[in-house]
Amino acid sequence: MKLIPVFLLSILSVFSLSAQQKTAPHADKPKIVVGIMVDQMRWDYLFRFQDRYVEGGFKRLVREGFNCDNAYIPYAQTLTACGHASVYTGSVPAINGIMGNDWYDRGLGKTVYCVEDGSVQTIGGNANAAPMSPKNLLVTTVCDELRIATNYRAKVVGIALKDRGGVLPAGHTANGAYWYDSGTGNWVTSTYYMQELPVWVKSFNKRKIVDSLYKLNWNTLYPIQTYVQSDSDDKIYEGKSTYDSKPVFPHMTNALGGTNYLAVAATPHGNTMTAEFVKAAIQGEGLGTDDITDFLAVSFSSPDYIGHQYGPNSIEIEDTYLRLDKELANLFSYLDSKFGNQYTVFITADHAVANAPGYAKENKLPGGAINYTTSSGIAKTIDKFGMKKIIEATANYQLYLNRKAIDSANLNYDEVKKYLVSELNKDPGIFYAFDNENINNAILPTEVKEKFLKGMNVKRGGDVQVILPSGYMTIGTTGTTHGSWYPYDSHIPVIFMGWGIKQGRTTRDVFMTDIAPTISALLKIQMPSGNIGKTVGEALK
Repeated sequence: MKLIPVFLLSILSVFSLSAQQKTAPHADKPKIVVGIMVDQMRWDYLFRFQDRYVEGGFKRLVREGFNCDNAYIPYAQTLTACGHASVYTGSVPAINGIMGNDWYDRGLGKTVYCVEDGSVQTIGGNANAAPMSPKNLLVTTVCDELRIATNYRAKVVGIALKDRGGVLPAGHTANGAYWYDSGTGNWVTSTYYMQELPVWVKSFNKRKIVDSLYKLNWNTLYPIQTYVQSDSDDKIYEGKSTYDSKPVFPHMTNALGGTNYLAVAATPHGNTMTAEFVKAAIQGEGLGTDDITDFLAVSFSSPDYIGHQYGPNSIEIEDTYLRLDKELANLFSYLDSKFGNQYTVFITADHAVANAPGYAKENKLPGGAINYTTSSGIAKTIDKFGMKKIIEATANYQLYLNRKAIDSANLNYDEVKKYLVSELNKDPGIFYAFDNENINNAILPTEVKEKFLKGMNVKRGGDVQVILPSGYMTIGTTGTTHGSWYPYDSHIPVIFMGWGIKQGRTTRDVFMTDIAPTISALLKIQMPSGNIGKTVGEALK
């Protein structure tokens, strides 16, 4: 009789073990990976505004995650499409083909947008909205590889206000990519992914959350005089919105409801709307609910719109990051409640940003605005060879020579190009110009030359590369931009946190291309097809 309780205990222990296995099927993998891109986030924002960050947002990432202090973009043209593509492919424009937000296509004789696709149609938005897909991306993403590794059972969703921010990370095989249609205020997709919006997206769109957000206006989160990390509020070099008489707080958006769905992108409300859509996607798609790891690729686009308009030293940017910090804290809390400790997050940026030229001038820093397309070097080349249309197109600080016209005029292409480069280098507004076919002969430090080599796609690039001096950019009289190799544009945050990740930091050089192979190693899947990045092995348990 004394043996019976022992027998029963044995039976109960078997059932208990079985139950544990059923309730914890993800012991060897995370339920979901959430990739977070912050469009135009400089690395120093992690610490510049740290005193007023809440505990659960950026501070939590730094405290609990693995922080790569010296993370950089490894190629020259630090632009949105390039960054999103390179993070998720572990590749560079030379290989993945995304060498700008757009580029000139010689065969088509026109400029091509990075995710345009005339063979599909937009679903859920303005009938005239341009249709999008990842067809111009030449390699796979880590999301594609996860789909392949699970025989397409893993779910992959991409989300961003910007179409390119949702489409490129999600890759070729995603279950869906969604972006914001400023014509209707709806989240939309294209027939590349599906023929009809899911019920959960339709329900979200019916809420017209943008209208309720506009009613809140945009004032500072804290008393404006406490924004000591920023310049004063009213600067002539800050851009202003159509609904503002001056670029100052408060920004009165309450009159825009139902009339202007575009303006939300250039306010922190765009981040709020994105975060709410992310939660709706997790719920609506049932992400992370089975024993197959899912992937959610999210990009917060609003910081880029705001940064371009006001610059990195504005109160608007400081307030944007204080608010985004709270959004991230809420998102992490939501992920905690849904997935416990069985989710992995990484956060990074597609590029950073330069000081506004007006700010540089005011503070005696190097910098200014210059239009390289009107360089005296181009004018002299036109005069020398008697051809007004000797330059066919410009894009990404590159010049495309009109090869057909040069040939028709019986001119020597190499001679024209050599002369153009020589004259460009005499222009005091240009730091350096070189022939893309002879990058290796460019008189530049090896580290810098390599960035241009990695950024040059032979099929889509121009003939001559122009480099502007540090702090200079092609821009109007207000705002700022990015797109150079300089550290202010290329030093970005890279932090991993959650399942399978150690707490710690490294000060060695890490590149955005190292994220995809690191996540691939974490998930034990093949790295993307064009990958050149290296695994950040010290971040993994």
